[in-house]
Amino acid sequence: MISDAICRVLEGIVGARHLSRSPEVLAECASDATRLSFPPDAVAFPGNPEEISRILILANRERFPVIPRGAGTGQSGGALPVRGGLVLAMDRFTRILSIDADNLIARVEPGVITARLQEEVEKQGLFYPPDPASIHISTIGGNVAECAGGLRAVKYGVTRDYVLGLEVVLPTGEIIRTGVETAKGVVGYDLTRLMVGSEGTLAVITQIILRLIPMPRAKKTMLAFYGDAVDAVRTVTGLVRSRVVPTTLEFLDRVCIECVRDAMGTAVPEGAAALLLIEVDGDEGLVKRDAERVREAALASGAIRFQEARTNEEAERLWEARRNVSPSLQALRPGKVSEDVVVPRNRLPDLIALLRVLSETHGQPIAAFGHAGDGNIHVHVLLDPDRPEERAAVDRIVLALFQGVIGMGGTLSGEHGVGITKAPYLGLELSQTVQDLMRRLKQAFDPNDILNPGKIFPDS
Repeated sequence: MISDAICRVLEGIVGARHLSRSPEVLAECASDATRLSFPPDAVAFPGNPEEISRILILANRERFPVIPRGAGTGQSGGALPVRGGLVLAMDRFTRILSIDADNLIARVEPGVITARLQEEVEKQGLFYPPDPASIHISTIGGNVAECAGGLRAVKYGVTRDYVLGLEVVLPTGEIIRTGVETAKGVVGYDLTRLMVGSEGTLAVITQIILRLIPMPRAKKTMLAFYGDAVDAVRTVTGLVRSRVVPTTLEFLDRVCIECVRDAMGTAVPEGAAALLLIEVDGDEGLVKRDAERVREAALASGAIRFQEARTNEEAERLWEARRNVSPSLQALRPGKVSEDVVVPRNRLPDLIALLRVLSETHGQPIAAFGHAGDGNIHVHVLLDPDRPEERAAVDRIVLALFQGVIGMGGTLSGEHGVGITKAPYLGLELSQTVQDLMRRLKQAFDPNDILNPGKIFPDS
């Protein structure tokens, strides 16, 4: 789709060393965490917004797709070049431009690794709460594009709650700034919120203004094991009734516990079918009071063991084990299909019961873990991709899961976006009128459909 002549023009924009058609680079940019593969025609590594603008103007003239890409950790295929074209790798946009402790804001480029930003702001006694499990790999730009949540979302919210403003390049080449650097601002439509979670379909993000908060003074990490997964998720409503808002409230079922048992660094009681990993933070007195309320709620819901991390190192080992659940599941079966559904917190027992029924009915192992505090559970259906009958069973499971979640008043995705993997199911949640309105927004931004085409909408 991209000719040699177009590649020569692209080389003139970014420099020959920043445009690649090598098989190794194309293969790397063809896939993401879904393990699906769609090779691009070329990969460009721009160094500034002006280069991106020139590339997009060229793409509109020559009608080739441009696909923005961060670290490739996406779980729904949102950065895959499904129609070929040019991958726009943001690897050179890696600067933390400023950290303003007086106004509690940071200005960063999209290629900054999430964990690096957290480390830098914490040196100044500040806090950037969003922390997806991939914090050591994923980039801020990707987090913004997908509206990433993470472990601390139950108390602190998700990425969109911390994005004050953006610099972006529109698909037609214009460079604009949206939002503010102040605590308030209501001039015109909120284009910043529209961009967050748009999966790279409306603009290319080149700079991000983030809201920071003061670092909590203290925190405590706790672990509760249960003989029944339903008892574990019932603890969530018990904590709500106790007026405790934990920083994190993570759920792991039996399959996930077995995957990370050795990494956790603690003995797992016999008969454990699920666990909750819980953290509270704040002032010393508040942390002590909330930790006691957490213990009472866990034991009242049937916990067979409750314990507190004794040191920061012990706590970090538990959290690192939790972050490694998803990759660890890969060892059980050569393939897995990952979904990230959300239901109201009081429907979590119904969701866990539905997963049991689906696994037994279709004969496929299902692993569940995730953010119980906000009802966001990651469901992994394990399969052997070389067995077509298992692939067909997984498709039936996913459809039944989505139908059940919508029936519970939930949503098909809490963090991973739609991309290509959830596009066929969009109509389960969004009416045709809503989908048509979204399409008109896309067309207004991108009249020639050159920016990350083929995403979100089922017939794209």
